[in-house]
Amino acid sequence: GALATSWHSNKFLDPVTDGAVLPVLHLNGYKIANPTVLARIPREELESYLLGCGWQPHFVAGHEPLDVHRRLAVTLDAVHDEIADLQRRARQDGVVERFRWPMVVLETPKGWTGPTEVDGLPVEGTWRSHQVPVAQVRTDPGHLAVLEEWLRSYRPEELFDEGGALRPELAALSPVGERRMGANPHANGGLLLRDLDLPDFRDYAVDVPAPGRVQAEDTRVLGAFLRDVVSDNPHNFRVMGPDETASNRLDALYEATSKVWLAETRDTDEHLAPRGRVMEMLSEQNCQGWLEGYLLTGRHGWFPCYEAFIHIVDSMFNQHAKWLKVTRELPWRRPIASLNYLLTSHVWRQDHNGFSHQDPGFIDHVVNKKASVVRVYLPPDANCLLSVADHCLRSRDYVNVIVAGKQPDQQWLSMDEAVRHCTKGAGIWEWASSDGGGEPDVVLACAGDTPTVEVLAATDLLRRELPDLKVRVVNVVDLMTLQPDTEHPHGLSDAHFDSLFTADRPIVFAYHGYPWLI
Repeated sequence: GALATSWHSNKFLDPVTDGAVLPVLHLNGYKIANPTVLARIPREELESYLLGCGWQPHFVAGHEPLDVHRRLAVTLDAVHDEIADLQRRARQDGVVERFRWPMVVLETPKGWTGPTEVDGLPVEGTWRSHQVPVAQVRTDPGHLAVLEEWLRSYRPEELFDEGGALRPELAALSPVGERRMGANPHANGGLLLRDLDLPDFRDYAVDVPAPGRVQAEDTRVLGAFLRDVVSDNPHNFRVMGPDETASNRLDALYEATSKVWLAETRDTDEHLAPRGRVMEMLSEQNCQGWLEGYLLTGRHGWFPCYEAFIHIVDSMFNQHAKWLKVTRELPWRRPIASLNYLLTSHVWRQDHNGFSHQDPGFIDHVVNKKASVVRVYLPPDANCLLSVADHCLRSRDYVNVIVAGKQPDQQWLSMDEAVRHCTKGAGIWEWASSDGGGEPDVVLACAGDTPTVEVLAATDLLRRELPDLKVRVVNVVDLMTLQPDTEHPHGLSDAHFDSLFTADRPIVFAYHGYPWLI
């Protein structure tokens, strides 16, 4: 998972332009009911493991609080100086190598300073200290006495006055302004956020003289746009994803940047360099963690991934979406850049990988979250994809999911038409319809690039085989327009919905994902 792969992030850390991370591995020995692996292997094996991951571990172990505090303070000073020295060597002396960055292994008992035992069973230093070690304080006088002894061990009379307020001499020690942890701009990244300098996405348009007359690879067209986003924003935009940038036809990025890589390189490698704006690791969880950290500290990013494998980050998406929902209720939390997923190599174009690579269910997972946070886009062609991508890169405090194909496919809309269509989110394609602007006999609706092709093919067949049948074609690019406007800010009003889909005519809906979502 992300925790295991993150130990290898030091192979992607440029000591010249990037900051530094001081990992602290806190070994207290237990999880909720079992021992932890790294706490139960010999010290030399643990040290070898961390050295093998490229770190220089510093061990601080003990159970006497004051002694541990003193030794930890000395160690933190030492590793801070070590980090500063490594950065000086890279930035001033021009040393080009992958450094062995320091880290701290802190070994203390689980439940440290808590009750040593409860009901005759050991607690401190065991798994029993997890969660609520003294559970019956309301009904068991013995438990209440244990809790009181525990709390009094912190000598509250030295910390608070008779009114319960923190003593002034202690309150004076508190940091002020940006020195406060919650007020540090790096912990409230919206304070540091700057708008991207975006090129005009219209400059990358596919020329569409008539619907369906030309083909293009949608994500390859997008790649040229992202290339110039990187060029114009060399310090606050990154593309992070598994080993798929070229596979997903975004390799135009390598005309402007490289994949950052501090490990060994060989003559046969391509696009690897100590400095680059593309970060690839074949761990979707790790890429999600990188991107979340990048966004939370005031920057912008893009996460391309095979559609079937984005499920690996389901729970991480959940937590980020929950965090965004809660921060909207905190006025001091400034908005951050949206988390943008591009899902490609999708379910309908798996000609050689097949069944194992077919799963469009991430959309279903996403739309369960709050309407104030999630957005889902299904652009039918390259020009719509460009318009949607520009919109998402300008947005704040959302999770945007874009699903787009990479294979050559028909192009339907000119850029002006695409912008109008994406602005509305859903619309009637009059050029594909045969209802003459009146009431249709049937509505053929579509959402997604391949379903759009299928609906237009069906329309063509119906026009030839049943020329008197009045067909209306509706394309949906913003999936959330299908919700009522009372449930989602992008939702259609009942009147607008009926103006597209009618109030009483049959609808056949070709949808990219699982049909019950529609």
